[in-house]
Order: sequence, then structure tokens, then C-alpha cells
Amino acid sequence: MANADDDAGTATRALIFALVALACGHMLSTLLRTIPAVSLDLMAADFHIEPQALASLTSVYHFAFAASQIPVGAAMDRFGVRPVSLALLAGTVFGAMASGFATGPESFAVGQLLLGVATSGMLMCPMTLAAKQLSAARFGLWSGAILSIGNIGMLLSASPLAVVIDTYGWRAGFWISAIGGILVALAVFVLVPHQPAEHKDESSPLSQMIDVVRLGLSRPLRGVIALAMVSLASTLVLRGVWGGPWLMEIKGLTRIEAGNQLGAFTLAMIAGPLLVGMIDRRLGRRRELVAGTHAIAALLLALMALGAPHFAVAWLFGVNVMPPSYDLALFVLIGLFTSAQPLLFGMSRQLVDAQVAGKALAAVNLAFFLGTALMQSVTGAVAALAGLPAVLLFMAAALAVGVLIFLIYTQRV
Repeated sequence: MANADDDAGTATRALIFALVALACGHMLSTLLRTIPAVSLDLMAADFHIEPQALASLTSVYHFAFAASQIPVGAAMDRFGVRPVSLALLAGTVFGAMASGFATGPESFAVGQLLLGVATSGMLMCPMTLAAKQLSAARFGLWSGAILSIGNIGMLLSASPLAVVIDTYGWRAGFWISAIGGILVALAVFVLVPHQPAEHKDESSPLSQMIDVVRLGLSRPLRGVIALAMVSLASTLVLRGVWGGPWLMEIKGLTRIEAGNQLGAFTLAMIAGPLLVGMIDRRLGRRRELVAGTHAIAALLLALMALGAPHFAVAWLFGVNVMPPSYDLALFVLIGLFTSAQPLLFGMSRQLVDAQVAGKALAAVNLAFFLGTALMQSVTGAVAALAGLPAVLLFMAAALAVGVLIFLIYTQRV
């Protein structure tokens, strides 16, 4: 009996080490996708083009990232997590080196294309391993932990990366990322066991890709996909696009003061998934937790918008505009309440058979990032037409609609 317990403990520790190693790949992904955001002016000067043109060029990364979700998910079901992860990490190292060696916009675009493809599966790899090895309850906790570890990359790409770039230049960010990719690949090679796909699919890659799309559009996953389209988008677009302009233009903060508030938002996004995972495991009411947290997040976004000059909340408090401390509290709460996002992966695992778990996770991940791209595009038009408060109200409405569709299609879960 003691030997059996020892064996079980050893297997659990081995799985934890494997998941952490794979989650570090996701952390590398979140770091790499944000390097241009803190070095765009220096890169544009080196390439002799306008920063706006270079910013448009970085969209190559996001398009490649979204387009690769389907084939990567199919590959994990076909070949297993370990070989796919190692191949992606090798591609990440080459992509980081190509970006670091870039001498102009064309060569930089090639590096971004490589990085978009290679980092596309960095979240799915640990999620798929967890989905195949853990119970539904433990998966909810670990999916939150994986996302929290990955979000550390956003902290690294803020002040620490800015210091590195100021000291050594923008290329240093990519060199450090390439070294990080090699270290993560070594950890994956040592810690992630070689496990052939349990349900190896011998169908063609095209057929498997079609299966991912069909699975995502199927009635069991429809509600999960609808909420996934607006869930991650609400945080990434707020954190990466409109949070800074809101604080600087509407609330009059300096760039450093705005950065500090967004840093607190990021810390909430790191701690939140772990907290929500523990709550999910204790309550055992995943559907209600997912819907409730996202509904509250929609309300919080609306309250932030209505704190703008001459809007309802400011009027109720008898002030011209709500103070920045009001926004700081809302940013932290939004970061915490939207942290139920990983539970959508857990729900997708519950709704499909084990042999298509990788495809289901790929479908959810595709919805996350396609939704982010769409929301970023639409809110740009909203901002141009109606201003920043309208952007936040639009995002709140999108979240509310996503919650409603989620509740309708998951009634039997």
C-alpha cells in the first residue's frame, strides 16, 4: 500500500514539473508578443519607416498566431504534447533570432511570422497535457495556474524589458527570448514524458482541421465559444490598447502613473486564475461561476466608462470626473473577475470525448485570440466615432451578450 502511495506521489510530482515547464513556454509567448509595444520607436528608427507602419506590420504575428491554432491542436491529438511542444520551442528560438537579426521591415515580418506560428501552441500544450491527465476538478485549478504563470510574461515585458532595451537596445529583447526558449526546451525535454497520443487519429491534417472548426461550431461548445470570443478580448484589449489612453487622456495621469495602474491590473490577472481555480474546485458550480464573474466584469467596465467627465457615476458623486483611484480599484476587480477564463477550457473538456480534447482546446483558444483581434479592430472604429467611454461601454455590452449566449447554450451542463 505504501509503495502504491509513493508511486502515486512520484507521478503527481512528475506531472507538476512537466506542467510548469510547459507553462514557462506560455510565459515566453506573452513576453514575445509584447516586445514591439515597448520598443516600437527604436525599431522604426532602425528600419527607417514610420512607427505606425511598423505597428501595422506586427499584426503579421497575430494573424499567424490565430491561423495556427487549428493545425497545432490537430497535431497534439495526432502526435502528443511533447514532440509538438519541442518543435514549437525550436521555431520560437529561430523566430526570436530572425527578429533580432532583422535589418528591415521585410526581414522583421518574417521573424514575426515565425514567432506567431511557433508560439501559437504554447498555451495549448500544458492545457492539453492537463486535460488528458487530470480530473475535471483538478483541471480547473491547474488551468488557472497555467494562465497565471503565463501572465508573468506581461510583467517581464513592462519595466524589466524597458530597462534592458534602454541599456542594450531593442534587439536584446529578442536575444534574451531566444536564450529563454532554449532553456524552456531543455526543461521540456527532461521533464515532460514521452507519451504517444492515446487516441491517435490517422485522418488527414485537413480533415482534422475541419474537425476543429466543426467542433467549435457544434451545439455543445457553442456557448463556450461565444463567451470565449469576448472574454480574453475584454482584458487584452483593455490592458494592451485602451487602458493607457483612458488613464492619460480622460484621467490626466502621466505615462508612469498609468503604467503603475496597468501593472496592478496585470498582477490581478496573475493572481486571479489561481484564486478562481480554487473557488471552482471548492464550489463545484463551474457554469454559474463562469457566468457570474463575467457578468460582474461587464458591470465593472460600464462603471468605469460612466466615471468619465459628465457621465452618470461622476454626476451621482457630484464631481466632474471620478478620481484615478476609482479606476485603479476597477482595474484590479476586472482583472480578478475575468480570471474565470481558464474554466472555459475546463468546460470544453467536459463537453467532448477525450480523443478530441486537443481539438476542443484549440477551438476555444482560437476563439480567444480571434475575438481579441476582432474586438481590437471594432473598438478602434468606436473610439474614432464616439470616444473612449463608448469603447468601454461597447466592451461591457459585448461581454454581457457573450454571457447571455453562454447561459442559453449551456443549460444542460
